[in-house]
Formats: sequence, structure tokens, C-alpha cells
Amino acid sequence: MASLLARLGFSPAPGEIAEILQADAPSLDGAELAISYFGYMCGDLHDYVRVSPTRLLFGLLDVAGKRETNSSIIEATQACFQSSALELFAPEELNESDAMVELSRRLNLEILRAANGVRSCPAFVGCYNDELGTVCYVNNGHTPALLHDHDTIELPATGLPLGLFSLAPTDARIVGLEPNASLIVVSRGVVEAESKRKEFGLEGVKQALDESPGQSRNLSLRILDRMQQFMPGAPKHNDATALSLTRRGPRAVGS
Repeated sequence: MASLLARLGFSPAPGEIAEILQADAPSLDGAELAISYFGYMCGDLHDYVRVSPTRLLFGLLDVAGKRETNSSIIEATQACFQSSALELFAPEELNESDAMVELSRRLNLEILRAANGVRSCPAFVGCYNDELGTVCYVNNGHTPALLHDHDTIELPATGLPLGLFSLAPTDARIVGLEPNASLIVVSRGVVEAESKRKEFGLEGVKQALDESPGQSRNLSLRILDRMQQFMPGAPKHNDATALSLTRRGPRAVGS
């Protein structure tokens, strides 16, 4: 099991260039997961857990609020994510969709409990199956994920943001990753990055993907690098995180 969650810090001074950091990468069979983020974070929460020999659970959640008010909610949500992940996804015989819906339900209730009320938390959580090359996921009001291969397909929300209602139904869906295909999830801070009243948007993310084929680590780094080039100075508006999962292609003969 691995855990790297929200770093709680302060925004850089005006004009200062923020450092892009990388989370420790998990070991995957024939794939690569990478998470890049700026060196100050308040509400973005990212984590991954190896739940079985063939499954890795990962998530990107955005807890509303400032660092002073949401740190305890983030910590409680992380604990729920890790403990529920192991309990729900460890069995060898498993309905991944049912387990994902149940995980979403538990996270929703834990956020409501920890916040002692309503606290919006858009969330994207996925389970990568090493053997099949598939991702079972829920998108609870989060920025659409992107499935990038020959074309780029948006994966829209399958439910409302967590932390708003005690009963918040959601659907789980499954997508397949062909060799060399990538799944990309970015936080709201990436798409809402502004320059001269123009947003970076998902189009900016798609352009970065087209410019940077290759390994997953390069994709997440490239997205944030392009976002920072787009903005005047360091991003201060919101947390900015990019998560990418790439399924490797077959090795060339003789390699």
C-alpha cells in the first residue's frame, strides 16, 4: 500500500515560480501511474492503494475550503479511502462496479461526518486491473477525465459531488486501455487556470497530450508545465494536480 496525500502549505509569493512535484510511483505490471502537483496544496487529495496482486485503486478528490478548515476532513477521507479500499477490493472474486459504488457511498458519508455538515468534494476514483488493462471508475462531479489514444474521449460525471447529500447515488463505469493509451485526470485548478481572462480548460490539457506522447510521468508533468506557461506567474487560484495512467505497449523486438 502506498499513500501520498495533500501537502498542506502556503501559496508562493507573487511572481514566484512554483515547483512541480511528483508523487512516488506504484509498481504496475505493464502500466505506469504518475501524479504531478505544485508544491503547495490545500484541498486536492490524491492517493493510491495496491489492493490485490492485480488491482490498484487510485483517486483524485477536491475538498472545498481553505487549509485551515479542511485539513481534518482530508485526513478522515484519506483514512476511509485506504481502509475501505482494502476491505472492498481485496477479494479475488469481485464485482468491481459494486465495490466502487460502495466505496463512493462510504466516502460521501465520511465527508459529511468529518465536516459536521455539507462540504462539496468532487471526486474521481478508479480501479486499474493489471490483467485486463481496464479501469472501473466513478466520477462524482469531478472535472471530466480524458481517455487518450488515437482520439481523446471525455469521461463525464457519473454522479453528484460527494459531501452534499446523505443519499447520493452514482454509477460505476468501465473503460479499457489499449496498449499506449492513457487515462488522465486533472483537478479543477488546472482547467480554471486563467490568462488574460481566458481559461486553460480541457482544451489546454488535450493540446498538452498531443504534444507529449509517451510515458505517464511525462504526461502529468507536461500538463502542469504547459499550464504554468499559459499563466502569468505561479498558479494561486486553486490547487493544481494532474494524474495519468498509461498502459505500456509491446516491447520492440530486441529490446
